[in-house]
Amino acid sequence: MSRQPAPQRPPVALTVAGSDSGGGAGVQADLQTMAAHGAFGTSVLTAVTAQHTRGVETTHVLPVEEVRAQLDAVAADFDLRAVKTGMLATRPIVELVTEFAAGLDRPFVVDPVMVAASGDRLLSSDAEAAYEDLVAAATVATPNADEAEVLTGIAVEDAEDAVAAGRDLRELGVDHALVTGGHFGDDAVDVLVSDDGVHRFSHPRVADAATHGSGCTLSSAIAARLANGASPVDAVHGASAFMERAVRHYADVGAGPGAVNHLVGLRERAERQSTATAVRRILERFVEADVSPLVPEVGTNVVGATTYAESPAETAAVEGRINRTTDGVAPTGGVRFGASGHVARYLLAVREFDPDRRFACNCRFDDDVEAALDALDWPTVELDRQDQPDRGADRDGSTMQWAARKAYADTDEPPVVVYDRGAVGKEPMCRVTARWADELIDRMLALRDEVAG
Repeated sequence: MSRQPAPQRPPVALTVAGSDSGGGAGVQADLQTMAAHGAFGTSVLTAVTAQHTRGVETTHVLPVEEVRAQLDAVAADFDLRAVKTGMLATRPIVELVTEFAAGLDRPFVVDPVMVAASGDRLLSSDAEAAYEDLVAAATVATPNADEAEVLTGIAVEDAEDAVAAGRDLRELGVDHALVTGGHFGDDAVDVLVSDDGVHRFSHPRVADAATHGSGCTLSSAIAARLANGASPVDAVHGASAFMERAVRHYADVGAGPGAVNHLVGLRERAERQSTATAVRRILERFVEADVSPLVPEVGTNVVGATTYAESPAETAAVEGRINRTTDGVAPTGGVRFGASGHVARYLLAVREFDPDRRFACNCRFDDDVEAALDALDWPTVELDRQDQPDRGADRDGSTMQWAARKAYADTDEPPVVVYDRGAVGKEPMCRVTARWADELIDRMLALRDEVAG
């Protein structure tokens, strides 16, 4: 018997941009990003580039008639819910796309690709001038700091300059001006100027990360979110948070710096089931092997992070704790995401220093455990809880960040166990981390066997 079809109807978005043969930017980045955000991506090519992670070798701009034919073909068949532009290359193409935008009653995102990461200008002066009309037609414009200076004459050297440039862009006619790529101190700051005020999106800078394709990816994420019905401010907010993760977990490909990770959000969600399954396997082994000699008074928790985890909500953990019983140990609940605070925050803080660590648990520390650790000769670090700084509003998070920094800052070999002897109102504790589930199981069982003698 034949099956009934079950068609899906994703919103359709369009990118008008150049091709990057290296896959990190241009139409290739746009289509991956749109798909990852739930939009069906269509494309109009403006130019073909021969490039890789180390730079651009050649560029071939398509005739404006070919660009027009692609626009007409896509617009004739698809119900476009949002459009974004990237590299437009020449004044005739800029003017063509401006004409197309004038007849479009849909969100329109302009990424004014004018200045390369090297600082080289990518357009002639007459093409740059033509961009003013295109920006005026935009729902959201996303110039980086250099491009904002080309369009406004304002050198963006701090956040206030970005606000001033955004306001000047608004004077051109754009509804929402997002000035990106500001590196002010330790933070990367994007500034959105819109009719309801100024919004700042600030993230800690990621040292030595690949940013190739970041402008394309950000503008495509905004367009896809707009196609799905988000407001411009919400679309920018969500895309900015997505970009923080995409840059940190960049794709280390090619001989150059690599590229931003267009699929990072999709991959994080895809790993959740396997991560939760791994935590359940650890839990089952701990119960089966009876790790009660290692369970502290407060109980033990087990946490697993997806490869791309950035928050406790993206870690799977035991709901409650593993506690000692009359005949072994038992969990107080099942495994779910977001179930742990303390151990999850510690694992996330450790991953700032060693991103390969994906599993962690806490266990008892006393004289017997200390002797067992000495016998096993694992790399360990002792913390003095008396030295921890005053805690702010995020008490648990700040404590765990302090612990991870103390444990990893001055060590040649990443520690397997970090322990402390407690403090007033604080039970002595070990924290064990591992790269994979079986490694955490092996370490805890080896420690239990050594304690049991």
